[in-house]
Amino acid sequence: MAKETQFHVSEQTPERVILIGIDLDNNETAEVCLDELEELVKTAGAVSVAKVIQKRERIHSGHYIGKGKLEEVKMMLKTYDASGIVCDDELSPAQMKNLEQILQTKIMDRTMVILDIFASRAMSKEGKIQVELAQLKYRLSRLSGIGASMSRLGGGIGTRGPGETKLETNRRYIKDRIGELNQELKQIETHRQLLRNQRSKKSTPLISLVGYTNAGKSTLINALTDAGVLAEDKLFATLDTTTRKVKLPNGTEVLLTDTVGFIQKLPHHLIQAFRATLEELNFADILIHVVDASNSNRQQQMDVVYQTLKGLHCETTPVITVFNKVDKNIETPLPIDMIARDKTAISAKTKKGLDTMLEKIETLLKSFRANIKVFLPYTEGSILNSIHGKCEIITKEHRAEGVYLEIYAEQEMENRLQKYIVK
Repeated sequence: MAKETQFHVSEQTPERVILIGIDLDNNETAEVCLDELEELVKTAGAVSVAKVIQKRERIHSGHYIGKGKLEEVKMMLKTYDASGIVCDDELSPAQMKNLEQILQTKIMDRTMVILDIFASRAMSKEGKIQVELAQLKYRLSRLSGIGASMSRLGGGIGTRGPGETKLETNRRYIKDRIGELNQELKQIETHRQLLRNQRSKKSTPLISLVGYTNAGKSTLINALTDAGVLAEDKLFATLDTTTRKVKLPNGTEVLLTDTVGFIQKLPHHLIQAFRATLEELNFADILIHVVDASNSNRQQQMDVVYQTLKGLHCETTPVITVFNKVDKNIETPLPIDMIARDKTAISAKTKKGLDTMLEKIETLLKSFRANIKVFLPYTEGSILNSIHGKCEIITKEHRAEGVYLEIYAEQEMENRLQKYIVK
C-alpha cells in the first residue's frame, strides 16, 4: 500500500494559475473555450492570472504545447507568481508527467477542474457516488503524474472529493473501490427502475429540462414549482436531479425533471458515471432545451447540447427550445433551431412567458394522443377511474345506461378502450 498523502485547501489564498489552450482551427473557438475555462477555474476557487493560446496543426503528443511555448510558460510562471497551469484539454498521463518535469509546477487540465467542481457541488448520495467514481477512473491512469504534482504543492483544485484528506494511490485499492461504487449505483438504478414502472402505470408525462450549464434550468423549475433548488449565476450550481409535479393549463399533471448542465469537452468519465442518470432522458416524453439567450455564444452552446443528446441516443425525443433570460439585453433575432418542434422566449427570473411555454408543452403532448369518444356502461367503474387518472377529459355526460366521454388517450389506453369507442 502506497503512503497516504494529505492535502489541505487554503481558503485564504486562492491558487494563481495560467490557462493554456490550443487553436487548431485558426478561429475564435479556442478563445471562447479559454474564457469558459476561466469561469470554471473561478468556480473551483482559483484565479486566472494569464492566458496562453498556441496555434498548432495538432496537439503535441508529448507535452501538449510546443517546446518554444513551454519556455515562454516557464517564464510566465515566475513573472505572475503562478502556482500551476490548467490546460484546456484532457491531458494524457504522459503529457501530464512531462509537463510536470519540465515546468516543475502543478499541472491540471479541464477535466480535473470540472471534476473538482462536481465534487464540491454533489449533495445527494447518488451524486457523490457518481463524482467519486469519475474521479477515481480519471486518477487510476494518472497515479504517477498526479501524485508528484499534488504532493509537492498540496491543496487547491483536484484535491476535493474522494481524497480531499486521504488519497490511496494503490491501484488495487482504487479498482476495488470502483467496483464497490458500481454496485451501489446498480442498486440505485434498480430503485429508479421501480419508480419508472410506477410512473408508467400512472401514465404521467415526463418532461426533462436540458441545456448548457448556467442556462437557467434550476431557476425555471423553481419558478414553476417552488422546488427550492439552488440557483446561482455559476457553472454547475446544481448537479442533483430534481423532479416536481407541474399542472398544465388544461389541468393535466406532468413530472418536470431537472438534469445536470452540459458543457464543451464534458469529461468522458463524468458521462460514464452519470450515464444512468442521463439515460433518464430516454424516457422523457418531451425535452425542454433551456438556452441562455443573453450569452453571446448561445449558438455554439446549443450545438454542444444537441451533440451531447445525440451521444445519449436522445435525438428522436421531441424538443421545445426555450430562450431564457430575455429580461436582459439580448441580441436579436434569436438563433434558428431546426431540431426543435417548437420554441418560445421566457424569463425564468421574472416568470415572463411561462404560461405560453406550458401551453406549448400541452399542445405537443396532445399531438402524441388520439382524440376518441367512448361510451362506458356504469358497470365499468374501474375503467372509468383509469380514464380519470390517465387521460385528458374534454367532455363527460352521464346518460341512462352509462357515461359518454370525449378524451385524449395514449396508445395503450386507446387499445384498452377499443370496444367502447363510438363514432
